[in-house]
Amino acid sequence: VQLQASGGGLVQAGGSLRLSCAASGTFFRINDMGWYRQVPGKQREMVASISPLGTTNSADSAKDRFTISRDNAKITVYLQMNSLKPEDTAVYYCYADVRDTMLSRFRDYWGRGTLVTVSS
Repeated sequence: VQLQASGGGLVQAGGSLRLSCAASGTFFRINDMGWYRQVPGKQREMVASISPLGTTNSADSAKDRFTISRDNAKITVYLQMNSLKPEDTAVYYCYADVRDTMLSRFRDYWGRGTLVTVSS
């Protein structure tokens, strides 16, 4: 399974960006999909996740500003980020919890990351 993330870039504080992450390849089932972010020198932190049925979970820092969604037909997860702050600057990584075959366990696949820079 390959995950291709896009949508990062440079934006001013208060602006918006929409990240996308499309999964491709051969698999049996995909469970949760979501986003983490990482600032150099710090641990990767969860931003938001979404189940196949649309149940979401968000970090406190993302609630009320970020919205996660997914299109199961396109095997794509989105992160709409509004009211961006300089502290949101990070590399954003998407992931998918995948069962490769009917007999295998779920495992996480990760995208390469997309850089989001928010200027003050």
